[in-house]
Amino acid sequence: MTVFDLVRKSAWRKPLRTVLLMISVATAFLIYGLTTSFVDGSQGSSAASDDILGVMSQAGRTQPLPISYLNRITAEPDVAAVGYMLRLRGFATVEKNIIPVSAVDPRRLLSSNGKELGLTSDLIGALGKDRSTVLVGRALAKAQGWTIGHKITVTSFDTAKQDGSRDWPFEIAGIFEGENASTDTYFVVAQYDYVNALRARNKDTVDAFIVRPQPNISAGELASRIDQLFANSAAPTQTRSEKQFLEAFLRQYADIGLIVNMVVGAAFVTLLMIVGNTMVFAVRERTFEIGLLKTLGFSGSWIMALILCETLLIFLVGGATGLLLALLATRITGPAIGLVFSSVIFAKALGMIVLLALVTGALPALNALRIPITSAFRTR
Repeated sequence: MTVFDLVRKSAWRKPLRTVLLMISVATAFLIYGLTTSFVDGSQGSSAASDDILGVMSQAGRTQPLPISYLNRITAEPDVAAVGYMLRLRGFATVEKNIIPVSAVDPRRLLSSNGKELGLTSDLIGALGKDRSTVLVGRALAKAQGWTIGHKITVTSFDTAKQDGSRDWPFEIAGIFEGENASTDTYFVVAQYDYVNALRARNKDTVDAFIVRPQPNISAGELASRIDQLFANSAAPTQTRSEKQFLEAFLRQYADIGLIVNMVVGAAFVTLLMIVGNTMVFAVRERTFEIGLLKTLGFSGSWIMALILCETLLIFLVGGATGLLLALLATRITGPAIGLVFSSVIFAKALGMIVLLALVTGALPALNALRIPITSAFRTR
């Protein structure tokens, strides 16, 4: 009989108890997989870039910046590319159907963060065929049932046209996929010249500039230099990375990371109590067998290893089941609701499985080590 056979038979001494323990472990790691997939997905900030910078007004996201800032930012030697963006928030058909629109210069968008959005020269060429054509992200197109050639009307909440209307008609010229599954594609890319020419207020202003630094240039240092350019102007700026901006935006509603850590922490603490307490009783039931193993010459360290391996087996089977269910959930729902299961999540989960198994099995293993042979035989 191999060591694995002995561990397996010990674990399945009471099958119902072992199955319930594995279900508890699977539930905890299902919660871990789903919550961390949310944080790493399009609703979190890990998909955002640390290198691409966003230059916005120091007074807040709703305050525009003059488009004339473009020349001064472009003149910085450490800047590789600069784009700009005007936000147009509105809805299609009903007010609850929110449609985010980003009005940009297509060519500048391609050079500044086109790679991250999965943009190509063909898509940019299609966008430039007519002033009212737009590109739609895959997630938004799928949610709305839109296809290329579809004509849509976005009714803006706060951007009126010169004729007083808030209806902005567009025609879909292409659909962009995003660089990977975690890229946010739930928005429309429109043309800045079209929106700027027709809007009634804040002409020749933008909501943000998108800056791509030169290779090997510190994004933080470049951000400070850009802010210094406009420190004494009428509209000072605040420059942050895309990731910093998204984290700050999410914290306006709640500290997502803290909430996730609290939920996962509560699940794992409960798991440690359940599995640890159960394993203590399981070892106590096998007191006579442990004494017999010691009589046959098995060392205390070998018996400790046996108990730890038994706990590890329960955690591996349960943890793998929970992670598999989390992976299936992310594949079924897709990134549209912000669930992306990455290899990093799996690697962290594997380390946590081993760590929790060792911590949980430590007390029953020490109890087994300290059992005197004479006391073990008195249990019969």
